[in-house]
Amino acid sequence: MENVLYNSDFQEFIIQFFLSCHDSFARSVSIVKPEYFSGLNKKIIKYLIEYSENYKTLPLFEDVNARFEKNFKKIENISERDIEAFLSCLEQYCRHKAIENIILESPDYLKNQNYGELEKKIKDALLISLYNDLGTDYFYSPKERILKLRERNNTVSTGWKSVDKKLFGGLNRGEITLFAGNSGVGKSLFLQNITLNFLKQKLNVVYITCELSELLTSMRIDAMLTGLSTKEVFKRPDDVELSVKLAAKEYGKLQIKYLPPGTTSNNIKSYLKEFEIKSGIKPDVLIVDYLDLLYPNSKKINPSDLFIKDKFVTEELRSLSVEFSLICVSASQLNRSAINEIDHDQSMIAGGISKINTCDNVITIYSSDSMKKIGEYQLKFIKTRSSSGVGSTVILNFDVNCLRITDKEEELEIDETIKKDAKKRVMLNNIKRNNENIVDIKNIDKSDLSGTNDIIDDEKKVDSLKNLINKVITKKSQT
Repeated sequence: MENVLYNSDFQEFIIQFFLSCHDSFARSVSIVKPEYFSGLNKKIIKYLIEYSENYKTLPLFEDVNARFEKNFKKIENISERDIEAFLSCLEQYCRHKAIENIILESPDYLKNQNYGELEKKIKDALLISLYNDLGTDYFYSPKERILKLRERNNTVSTGWKSVDKKLFGGLNRGEITLFAGNSGVGKSLFLQNITLNFLKQKLNVVYITCELSELLTSMRIDAMLTGLSTKEVFKRPDDVELSVKLAAKEYGKLQIKYLPPGTTSNNIKSYLKEFEIKSGIKPDVLIVDYLDLLYPNSKKINPSDLFIKDKFVTEELRSLSVEFSLICVSASQLNRSAINEIDHDQSMIAGGISKINTCDNVITIYSSDSMKKIGEYQLKFIKTRSSSGVGSTVILNFDVNCLRITDKEEELEIDETIKKDAKKRVMLNNIKRNNENIVDIKNIDKSDLSGTNDIIDDEKKVDSLKNLINKVITKKSQT
């Protein structure tokens, strides 16, 4: 759209259009502010807004002309196309005037070093717009919106089938998943393992580490990828290089970047943009090691107030994942009450409920001394936004040599057939225990036993087995 001279005449045209077409005012009142106008026009706009709030309509031409000594006249034959063109022009006008006002105020912000507040005002000004999108018509094309949701979510596996089952398939873009554990339990190991799982699915991963160095993080992933122990990685660099380069042809891209503690979401955002521009690679996954080491974007927030600090950090990081359409995974500490506790709950998350409210999935990590000896981790799901897995647990294997965390094979082998057989054995054991006190099984009529073999073969006939028990009890009582 060509530049428009925002002088007094243009402002009067806006007022005249409002008075001629009340619908145009109703559709744009959310972005129109008196400070976007000057002189007498500023007072008129303020009057129109107050009048509409009190009387749910706009004043007459005569009222405005008499009150402000103007000569506004009604614009005739306004078409729908005229309204759309006017609203488009008005939207740009309000956005430009908001930016202009911020520029005029900026010296004060710069003098007081209120950079965060200035940045926020600029962002808000750039986002000024009318409600062109009216939302979703629920009854129109349900199939289309379901397919669109499925395509948008594009659920991605965590690489652990047992975890995916609890999350209804895996993780979604625009969401944050948080692994929480005590100090030294292996939070970074989980982040590095899930990174490798994503890479195997040809997803591009950016790994932000605020704790370990880039080289140490890379070395751990070397061990996980090659299956070598960390000691062997140092002894066999040529083998590691060959394995990693071969994997590079089949895997997604991985960029590991160290950012110091105190890093903000804005710092990460700047890095992501720079990485995408220079590499030409669009990240699919953001790993942040770890959440507790980040600071809010605004310097006004006191980092020592963990509740408020974590609230802003988590909200800003989730907003970043939505903006870039990323799967975001991070980690957090558990507080002292969780030490040696196997049954974790939300109260044990360091910083409290503020970060839990924003995160989409919160999974705690536990491993006792005995579990460590046999190479096991327990995960407990204390929050899942899109599934019913809350309160459930999963046991994963841990290879202490190559640091790889994998599904327990025996858990994956338990299918529906085995579950059915287990139920049948319980029922048959109940019969066996009752036989001694009820009646000799040999004295039961053969007709009473009809269908028993089928019961063993088919879970659907469990009710028949219950009837058999009732018959036996009834026969005993009659004798």
